[in-house]
Amino acid sequence: MAFARTGSVALLGVDGVVVEVQADIEPGLAAFTIVGLPDKAVNESRDRVRAAVVNSGEKWPLRKLTVGLSPASVPKSGSGFDLAIACAVLAACERLEPAVIERLLLVGELGLDGRARPVRGVLPAVLAAAEAGYARVAVAEATAAEASLVPGVEVLAVRSLRQLIALLCGEPEPEEPPEPLIPAGPDLALAGLCLPGIGIRRVGADAGAYAADGWRKDLSDVAGQFEARRALELSAAGGHHLFLKGPPGAGKTMLAERLPGILPPLGQKEALEVTAIHSVAGLLPPGRPLVGNPPYCAPHHSATMPAIVGGGSGLPRPGAASLAHRGVLFLDEATEFSARVLDALRQPLESGEVLIARSAGWLRLPARFLLLLAANPCPCGRWSRRGDSCGCTPTMVTRYQARLSGPLLDRIDLRVEVDAVSRAELLERAAPAESSAVVAARVLAARERSATRYRDTPWRLNGEIPGHELRTRYPLGPDALRDAEREMERGFLTARGLDRVLRVAWTAADLGGADRPQRDHVHTALALRGTAFRAAPPPDPCF
Repeated sequence: MAFARTGSVALLGVDGVVVEVQADIEPGLAAFTIVGLPDKAVNESRDRVRAAVVNSGEKWPLRKLTVGLSPASVPKSGSGFDLAIACAVLAACERLEPAVIERLLLVGELGLDGRARPVRGVLPAVLAAAEAGYARVAVAEATAAEASLVPGVEVLAVRSLRQLIALLCGEPEPEEPPEPLIPAGPDLALAGLCLPGIGIRRVGADAGAYAADGWRKDLSDVAGQFEARRALELSAAGGHHLFLKGPPGAGKTMLAERLPGILPPLGQKEALEVTAIHSVAGLLPPGRPLVGNPPYCAPHHSATMPAIVGGGSGLPRPGAASLAHRGVLFLDEATEFSARVLDALRQPLESGEVLIARSAGWLRLPARFLLLLAANPCPCGRWSRRGDSCGCTPTMVTRYQARLSGPLLDRIDLRVEVDAVSRAELLERAAPAESSAVVAARVLAARERSATRYRDTPWRLNGEIPGHELRTRYPLGPDALRDAEREMERGFLTARGLDRVLRVAWTAADLGGADRPQRDHVHTALALRGTAFRAAPPPDPCF
């Protein structure tokens, strides 16, 4: 037979598209052509596949060979088509039974010696295969654990093309040494992001929870900063974005690195979503196929727009906003980031996804994250409420703070001024502060209360529910909004700001065990939003 087909997957963002790999052999001069919108990496598979087949002890057809990747309108990129192309060619040469590979999906790269090498994006590829009705997939052994996360799919873990041929033909399997684990290279990294295992900041399962030497970062290490700790707890319990402003050395980064430690573990569906994104980015730690804890991304302020929101030349890749999906995106020195980069986050903050427009169409990348900003109060950083000497003029301070636009700050639920820790707070603490485990237990209980309240809706956190739904379906206590109404009349609170105050008030009530927010919960939400409510008059004596 001179024709055979099998299946593979093309990645578009974090989604997979099943591709039919067809091989046709015709009489004529020896030639090898790949059609179907391949990129350079796919075109180079001609040399890889030919060498792998020959070095596996098989004969290569010395005739006109055409390999088609269908649908031809979908761009094909990467080296993950090698296994499928090799098997399709061998089936067209009658070395393999065509019926055996027709409903088999193959994802993997081939070395010149015939070894099966891992590729990125195996989890979304197998998810796409399962949705398309494939019951068997063949992947490199190094990515078999990742592929096995998808239920109902039989995974063939192969070390080489020779072993795969023996499996498909029912022949004795050759002994193959295992492929050594090779960590992701710099080409898979995004600007401003740290790879797993390099430095303290990591992208992955326990990101932000452990330092490089394994020492756990705990909230009990934070001296003082009671208002900031309260804001951190509210942020974790309700999914509220947070802005910490204060002088250098006040503990802003220290607090931010401890936020993932008080977030609940990811559910099964959320873990698969996060793992798929990290798999596409090539950032899954070796031997740990499932990301079970909220990720933590802390890009440098020199990061470009594609590095933060996704994109880049060729097929778009996930940026830090997507890598922080269901976790924390921490922008330290936020005022040093490009204004275009910061304002590009406004749309994901509202919708929970990034939409990248290209001439060929739109690409959706998940990006529902907790945004945590940290910045100095002025260019020199020495200004504080304690009267430290600051040499910046009012114009300099205004221009510096204006780098964070009003529309972006309006989407930040919690804004806290972090003062420098005093000597008494740092050296004379009578008792240790609460640990992350204690705070995490309260956060989990608050999230369970909100999930119970929203069980008949598509939302689970107070930070996700639209303001109109919150106002109409979940009324507050009597006169609870009196202070918020006063802030709106004074022009310090917008309609969007009122919705966010309501969300924070509900989170404060959930943490306090109340059935619905009262006036003191709204008071807390207004104070932590950083409005002029700090100077508001006291409540009426009749209340």
